[in-house]
Amino acid sequence: MSLAIVHSRAQVGVEAPAVTVEAHLANGLPSLALVGLPEAAVKESKDRVRSAILNSGFDFPPRRITLNLAPADLPKDGGRFDLAIALGVLAASGQLPANALEEVECLGELALSGALRPVQGVLPAALAARAAGRTLVVPKENAEEASLASGLKVLAAAHLLELTAHFAGHTPLAPYQPRGLLEERPPYPDLADVQGQAAAKRALLVAAAGSHNLLFCGPPGTGKTLLASRLPGLLPPLGEQEALEVAAIHSVASHAPLQSWPQRPFRQPHHSASGAALVGGGSRPKPGEITLAHQGVLFLDELPEFDRKVLEVLREPLESGEIVIARAHDKVRFPARFQLVAAMNPCPCGYLGDPGARCRCTPEQIQRYRAKLSGPLLDRIDLHLTVARESTSLEPPASVGPGSAQAASEVARARRLQLQRQGCANAFLDLQGLRRHCALDASDRAWLEDACERLNLSLRAAHRILKVARTLADLEQAGKIARHHLGEALQYRPEALT
Repeated sequence: MSLAIVHSRAQVGVEAPAVTVEAHLANGLPSLALVGLPEAAVKESKDRVRSAILNSGFDFPPRRITLNLAPADLPKDGGRFDLAIALGVLAASGQLPANALEEVECLGELALSGALRPVQGVLPAALAARAAGRTLVVPKENAEEASLASGLKVLAAAHLLELTAHFAGHTPLAPYQPRGLLEERPPYPDLADVQGQAAAKRALLVAAAGSHNLLFCGPPGTGKTLLASRLPGLLPPLGEQEALEVAAIHSVASHAPLQSWPQRPFRQPHHSASGAALVGGGSRPKPGEITLAHQGVLFLDELPEFDRKVLEVLREPLESGEIVIARAHDKVRFPARFQLVAAMNPCPCGYLGDPGARCRCTPEQIQRYRAKLSGPLLDRIDLHLTVARESTSLEPPASVGPGSAQAASEVARARRLQLQRQGCANAFLDLQGLRRHCALDASDRAWLEDACERLNLSLRAAHRILKVARTLADLEQAGKIARHHLGEALQYRPEALT
């Protein structure tokens, strides 16, 4: 047979669209043409494939070979198609039975010796192959990652010869038996280690319980970064679907196969990061920090030191939970459902409001400093908290308030209530869910409306106050939002920061 078809998968963002590798042999002068919008790394695959086939003891057909990667309008890059091309050439030249390749999908880069090398983005391809009902063939280093897609049959090999022996029926390969990725769970730093700051700990508990965005404002050295680093230890562990989403993102972003089951991400980019570093991008779009923080925490320290244009890119993903990178030929969609925690000083020198009266900033300097943060961005942050300086004590008394274990238990109980009631955390309630699950008595509604008018808060801010109040009620296991819940929620929207 002079025509063979092999299935493979491309990588576009965190998706893996199907690619059909068609190999055709015709009479004529020996040549090899590769079509189907291949980029440089794919074009070079013909030389790798030729050497791998010859060094594996097979004949490279001295005929006119045409290789088509369909669909023709989908860009292809990387070395992930080497294995599919090699098997297609061998099947088209009659050295392998073509029907043995009908129900498999192949991923892998070939060394000149015929050895298989790992590739990026195997987990999205594995999930897509499972949905298509096909077996996935991958290098051994990628087998454990591919096996995260439960129910998928995975064939793992270290060399092209192992696969040719399998498809020829000489030495069948057994389906890969996963050992299970390590569940590395290093102990998170304990909330009890933070000295004092009872109000900040309370805000951290509320933020974790409802997945609310949080802003700490206070002088340097008051523990803002210390508090933010404790948040991952309060969040519930990832569910299976959430863990697969996070693992798929890291599979695409990392150059090495996954070695451990993912935890909730905690990303802390430097304030010199560009917009592309946060959003992602490039000629071949890669996920940025907000996507790498999906299902986890994005911590921005020294918030006003970030370029204002960089911070503005956060506004849409904070609302929609995804980021769309548009290019001339296509759009790439990345998930970005993250929890924002930020920290800032109250003024350029950092000591505004400090009891020592050390601040020498002028009102104009303070105004310019705070003007770096736009109102629409601050409006999307549910909890604003001023962190005051604690008294200096090198031998602090026993911690007051819950530690991480107790706080995590309260958070888990509140999250279970939210999932049973509405299927998501309170911070992600839409307008219809807000009206259904955050209803107020007529007197409480009038009280809140009057308070929002007095504080000059937007309707979006009012809705976020309702969501925070709903979380406060859930922490108390209360069925309805009460006046004291609204009062505490309002305390997290100080007029000076709105």
